[in-house]
Amino acid sequence: MTDTPAGTPAADAATPETPNPETPTLEIQGLRLNLPGAARPVLAGVDLTVAARETVALVGESGSGKSLTSRSVLRLLPPGAATEGAVRVQGEDVLTMNAKQLRRLRTHTAAMIFQDPRAAINPLRRIGDFLTESLRLNADLPAAEATERAVRMLDAVGLGDRVLGQYPGQLSGGMLQRVVIAAALMGDPALILADEPTTALDVTTQAEVVGLLGDLRDQFGTALLFVTHDLGLAAAISDRVYVMYAGRIAETGPAEALFQRPRHPYTAALLRSTPHLDAPAGRLAAIEGRPPSLREELTGCPFAARCAFATQQCREELPPHLPVRGESSRLVACHHSEKLADQLAGSVTHD
Repeated sequence: MTDTPAGTPAADAATPETPNPETPTLEIQGLRLNLPGAARPVLAGVDLTVAARETVALVGESGSGKSLTSRSVLRLLPPGAATEGAVRVQGEDVLTMNAKQLRRLRTHTAAMIFQDPRAAINPLRRIGDFLTESLRLNADLPAAEATERAVRMLDAVGLGDRVLGQYPGQLSGGMLQRVVIAAALMGDPALILADEPTTALDVTTQAEVVGLLGDLRDQFGTALLFVTHDLGLAAAISDRVYVMYAGRIAETGPAEALFQRPRHPYTAALLRSTPHLDAPAGRLAAIEGRPPSLREELTGCPFAARCAFATQQCREELPPHLPVRGESSRLVACHHSEKLADQLAGSVTHD
């Protein structure tokens, strides 16, 4: 997080001491999450890190556990959820925080941009009230100073103070998403969690919002966890990518290498099913079968039932996360990753 000059609202509010620069802004270790009635963990040992000023994409099909992973960072979990492992933001474990620490985390340290901006903003309150409420209530910031900061954040997202007195119904979907992004920046957070932030927007506005998030990351020095099912958006914005399936990380690595040379059959299948202008004519590829239900216990690789390369070993043994040969920054959970390397890379190449 960038330093804030003395006298600004974020500096006047009580914030934690500056963390060790070597400490990841977000570090999730062995996160398991169980829900009542589920036959298997919703999250099954998730490991994930986001460094300062880094954008990390978390991708996968609906129901893979992406949103729950991001919500666990703010401990916004369903009733009855039981967790194991650690979720550290700037070195502090969110899962062990008391109510006061959680309030500080949600006000100053980490902020979330939700999928639907219209659902995130009270339609009966003006935009200015929505932006300033948290700092006024949780940081005891005077209304005038909170409004001044709101104006600066609105300027940063390209709106300006003209929207302060307007109601959500008077703004377009793209403008509302910019308001929600401004709200996320109000506490000068070290980490922004963007949970499918472009789902409700048209393609042109999606591109604008993705570009805006990248610019704001550079301007404010935040770390960004970008949750999406759209691999094109992930490729456009991220430095590194985590691919999630059935509550487990299937593969992770630098974005360019992962998209050009996938090492897990699920990653390759996702890439094949993504539309490309230069793709061969004909029907778009699809992943056969369906993701496993939470009512089903899983044995072996979670993707085995849908994988064309699955063997008996895949169905019986859970594959460990191992480094890709010659690429220490990449990990893959597949028994046959090395043997399938050329075949998987070739399957997603469009000439």
